[in-house]
Amino acid sequence: MATIKEIAEKANVSAATVSRVLNHDDTLSVTTKTRDRILRIAQELHYMKKKSSASQSALGIFQWYSMFQELEDPYYQAIRIGIETYCASRQIEVVRTFRSDSNYLEALKGVQSLICIGKFDQEMMDQFETITKNIIFLDMKTSRIRCNTISLDFTQAVTDIMDYLTGLGHKNIGYLGGRERLEDDTYYFEERKETFLRYCQEHQLIFEPYIREAEFSAESGYQMMLELIHSGTLPTAVFAASDPIALGAMRALHENGYRVPEDVSVVGFDDINVAGFSNPPLTTVHAPAEFMGEYAAHFITLLSKDTSLEYQTPVRLTLPCSLVIRNSCSKPRENL
Repeated sequence: MATIKEIAEKANVSAATVSRVLNHDDTLSVTTKTRDRILRIAQELHYMKKKSSASQSALGIFQWYSMFQELEDPYYQAIRIGIETYCASRQIEVVRTFRSDSNYLEALKGVQSLICIGKFDQEMMDQFETITKNIIFLDMKTSRIRCNTISLDFTQAVTDIMDYLTGLGHKNIGYLGGRERLEDDTYYFEERKETFLRYCQEHQLIFEPYIREAEFSAESGYQMMLELIHSGTLPTAVFAASDPIALGAMRALHENGYRVPEDVSVVGFDDINVAGFSNPPLTTVHAPAEFMGEYAAHFITLLSKDTSLEYQTPVRLTLPCSLVIRNSCSKPRENL
């Protein structure tokens, strides 16, 4: 029987692309010609898809948002692609579910290991532990190390951003962020905002009039920047907690006659693909989202193969980020 890797080699595409085409992934951006070629080769090689129900060797993916929301957020999509790339290259069966699925618990029942992407309250975490003990949570950090997690080094990343902006001479800096509500109706702790506030206070920066929070989307970034514009006072620089927020903010500035970076400098976070093609190209923080997914799949696969208790201690993994300087920042106007 043909494997996904063999189909990928003959179709001249990645194993992850083959896996997503064969699983009818609507979020995959691929030409009809490529999709048809993959399906034709799979048929020629007599490829047989594994049963859709979870097996004892399957890896489960649970995403805390809907498929539609994933399309709107390239960061979370990149994490999932990283997981599926790893699994496809090693012939690991994947069972993918969303919070919007009514039967996600039943679909995940029986998986050997589980990767949960997003933010979860204790009740949901306990619920997942009834499925399997081999779990890792991505893009989430708990107050105490009581489960396996992988998150980003937000503190150092935001510090790098603020050092860069203050190094250019900025003293009036705004923050545009999002708030993430958990199932228990509380909000997830936003480390980027807290680091920003602490830095501003320690360096005597002006920031209070320029704080806005809504959602992690381009539309929210656009509306939050409009609020700042209509308030009659603008900072000389803005830190946006995600690239979509930053891109929305840049559009609002442009439509209202402000130039980036001459009038307002803008920094984003994530380094999604379109960040380098905005006008001007966006200075941002590179978040290794796809690598996070690959590393999580590797970690949980190794964990599932070792049943000795000495290796079952939960761990908190933190991945480094890097500042990517492009053309959306400059010295504040008064310093030019």
